[in-house]
Amino acid sequence: MLLWINGPFGGGKTQTAHEIRRRLPGSVICDPEHAGFGLRRMLPPGLRGDFRDLLSWRQGVVEVLDLALTGHEGVVIVPMTVTDSGCFAETVGRLRERGHDVRHFTLLAERETVLRRLRERGFGHLLLFAAGKNAGLRRESWAVQQLDHCLESLREPEFAEHLWTDDTTVPKTADRIAVLAGLRLTPNTDSRLRTRLRRTAVGLRHIRFD
Repeated sequence: MLLWINGPFGGGKTQTAHEIRRRLPGSVICDPEHAGFGLRRMLPPGLRGDFRDLLSWRQGVVEVLDLALTGHEGVVIVPMTVTDSGCFAETVGRLRERGHDVRHFTLLAERETVLRRLRERGFGHLLLFAAGKNAGLRRESWAVQQLDHCLESLREPEFAEHLWTDDTTVPKTADRIAVLAGLRLTPNTDSRLRTRLRRTAVGLRHIRFD
């Protein structure tokens, strides 16, 4: 089974994916962003756009995920924003055409909720304290520019199942996805402090400077 976790940039995809992986033995995360940023770095700076527009990225994602699903016995988790119906068909759609069980979920939240999360991710509250409350948004300017388009597009029925996350936690969102997918996660016994520290560590590992 493949769990494709969609949503706007800053919507909690990566955090939720890591929470599921932590509590689902045998599961792995396959992040298509790694391939995308690699392809992007191959291009001269003036030609670097949205790697999701590259046919090579879409085809490569399908080939790699097909290999992972065929060769790995556990659940494969994919945190990746896809808002274009054509790109969705060429990735999620083609994996389903190859016979894979792909469960797709879109994490949604109100605009202000996502903006707050963008401010806090990465260096988190330390960055806000040191550089001012808008420092995170300056660093995440591309994500902010894409936000309204993402929120509008992802509400369409083709991107269901929709999960609203404004008033819930990452562990509870992970629990909800597991229930809908028919999976059983191990209990979440971490304290609030331990959860925050782990989320900060995940955010730091996924900071992009290019």
